Amino acid sequence: MGRITARTRVTRVTVGGTASRREDLLAVEEPLEIRVGGRRLAVTMRTPGHDVDLATGFLVSEGVVSRGDHVAAAVHCGAPGENTYNVLDLALAPGVPGPDASTERNFTVTSSCGVCGKASIDAVRTRSAYDVAGDDLRLDPALLAGLPDRLRAGQAIFERTGGLHAAALFDGRTGELLVLREDVGRHNAVDKVVGWAAREGLLPLRGAVLQVSGRASFELAQKATMAGIPVLAAVSAPSSLAVDHAAASGLTLVGFLRGDSMVVYAGDERIDAPTVPATDGTRGLVPSVGRAEAS
Repeated sequence: MGRITARTRVTRVTVGGTASRREDLLAVEEPLEIRVGGRRLAVTMRTPGHDVDLATGFLVSEGVVSRGDHVAAAVHCGAPGENTYNVLDLALAPGVPGPDASTERNFTVTSSCGVCGKASIDAVRTRSAYDVAGDDLRLDPALLAGLPDRLRAGQAIFERTGGLHAAALFDGRTGELLVLREDVGRHNAVDKVVGWAAREGLLPLRGAVLQVSGRASFELAQKATMAGIPVLAAVSAPSSLAVDHAAASGLTLVGFLRGDSMVVYAGDERIDAPTVPATDGTRGLVPSVGRAEAS
């Protein structure tokens, strides 16, 4: 495994004070080329570590595989002089078709955005092998409210660098933490937890909650449904496309999950909370949180 953190010299400046030189710790960002059967599928910028989970989760998200045993082997490789930890070749199990050539991402996926470069939104709407809408999970709001703090408490590398996103899987009924991963890219962190679950034979992740740091993008919502996860919760806002995808797929999407409040953008039938008619006459959760308060 490559290094996860790196040291650098910085200058700390305080307004009205003096400048001082000191050593600081950074989260490492390096490319990972993902190959399938020796053929390049994608290059993603990631924090080294749990690369097999990352690549497996990526294949789940892309609809190439739907179970961990669809991947027969994974080997770090590379040409002479290359960092072999930055090239990972996966072999699919016999009978599992490889990725369609039309879906190959022959470009670098940045750590901030995994969906960039797709020809159109329609091209990234991948059909899930799992029925998220049929998951009968019911959630205690108090259980949900405690997840961000538990996510933050488990971010060991963030504590040292302040530069990583995190994603974690929790049992939606018991609150048990199943797995937590960190990465410079929030989509990579999600792929790492999904890949771990696939390799553990846990897909589909019925009754699970995917808790993420930051915002909830369309891609994260899609990754959740591709893994059969019924609930995606984020500490910040979702995008409009994430909300549309959640509503269409039966995913419960929670944003602005902070303190004892949250905003449920889709799938509020899974949240065990009293409701009252909203001002527009539709069903609304109580207590509600205004956008200005939540941001």
